[in-house]
Amino acid sequence: MAHRKKSKRSKSKTILRLPDLEQSKNAVLHSLAAVSSQESYGHAIDEFIGWYCSEPRLSFNRSVVLRYRFFLEQKNLAPSTINVRLAAVRRLAYEASDTGLLSPELAAGIRRVKGAKRLGVRIGNWLTLDQSRTLLDEPPSDSLRGKRDRAILALLIGCGLRRAELVGLGTEDFQVREERWVIADLIGKGKHIRTVPVPVWAKRAVDEWTVAAGIGGGAIFRRVSRLGKIGGDRITPKAIWHIVKAAAKRACIKDLAPHDLRRTCVRLCHLAGGELEQIQFLLGHASVQTTERYLGCKQKLSLE
Repeated sequence: MAHRKKSKRSKSKTILRLPDLEQSKNAVLHSLAAVSSQESYGHAIDEFIGWYCSEPRLSFNRSVVLRYRFFLEQKNLAPSTINVRLAAVRRLAYEASDTGLLSPELAAGIRRVKGAKRLGVRIGNWLTLDQSRTLLDEPPSDSLRGKRDRAILALLIGCGLRRAELVGLGTEDFQVREERWVIADLIGKGKHIRTVPVPVWAKRAVDEWTVAAGIGGGAIFRRVSRLGKIGGDRITPKAIWHIVKAAAKRACIKDLAPHDLRRTCVRLCHLAGGELEQIQFLLGHASVQTTERYLGCKQKLSLE
């Protein structure tokens, strides 16, 4: 029995090579149900692997992960970004240990690495009503790609959708309930199901795109080639990032991300008199405190 235990323990490593890291990464991604989590963790793990493999052969242990945290802090990344990347590394160590590639002692040490401290609450960014209108006017409406991009921006601002929710939309998701258009039974983050009202102007932008593109069923937002040909594949969340960035650049709006349009949606709803609980349902938040952070309710930036 002692011989067997020694043999099994000897398989564990202190230095993980690229095939080991890739194997552990795949195990992490297979353990995650949400597509958004898979993308976030996949990107974070790739960043770590790139750093780890660029260094001399390092032991995969607590000291190395502390060095990696210092490396991230030197890049002036937000604490939330650093903590997501460290969470991915901890998960990587757990899976490597679970498959026998890394000793349990080293994995336990890595899991004890603390995240970056948050000083205060990051309030985020949002657009005013005039800025929102300017952004929507930026994509040229005479091209197929312009119609598609305008429809995407309209749903981000008008419905407060996440990127992953937007790319998954099909024509059948738009339904009429109580004499108004909604996105029915949308499955969001954490498998929360909600029904999202669609403003008339946003639905009009979607209709202009689908009619021009000849889309009568299936995925709504698809690739458009430079020659104006519609592809069969859905666009990706990364493509939406580029669409928002390009429109913001044309509108001379700095530091705008797709999630800022989600904040813009709920901020405009709140300023128009929307109740906090209804806005919480619109976003699909489990906690009203999360909704308050999106709205910046606790910090008034304008003096009346």
